[in-house]
Amino acid sequence: MAAAIQFFRGVDEPVVPDIRLTRSRDGRTGQALFVFEEPVALAPETMGDITGMFLVDEEGELVTREVKARFVNGKPFALEATYTWKTTADFERFMRFAQSYADSHDLGFAGKEEDEGPAENGEADA
Repeated sequence: MAAAIQFFRGVDEPVVPDIRLTRSRDGRTGQALFVFEEPVALAPETMGDITGMFLVDEEGELVTREVKARFVNGKPFALEATYTWKTTADFERFMRFAQSYADSHDLGFAGKEEDEGPAENGEADA
C-alpha cells in the first residue's frame, strides 16, 4: 500500500505539499506544517466539507483537524494543515509515515544543517 494524504476519506490528494517540521529542544513535541498549493481538494467540482487531513499508510492513519484554506483574490489557493505530536513515539510514527510517503512519491527531504565546521581533514566540502 502506498502512503497517501487525503482530505476526503478514500480520495488521495495528488498535489505534493511543502512540509516543514519544528520540534521542541527535548525533541518530544513538535509540529509539521503542510502547505498544498492549488490542491485538487479545493477544485470547484470537488468542493465539499474538508473535516481534516488524513495521513494514510500501511500502519494505519494519522489525523489532524487543523486545516485551513488560504485565499488569493477571493479564490481558494492553498490548504494549510498542522499535524502536532506530543510524545517521542508519536514523532517516530509520523516520521515512518513521512518516509513511506517520500518513498511512494519519489521524494527526498532536506534538513537544516547543524553548525557545520570545516571537514576533519582540514579540507572544505565542495
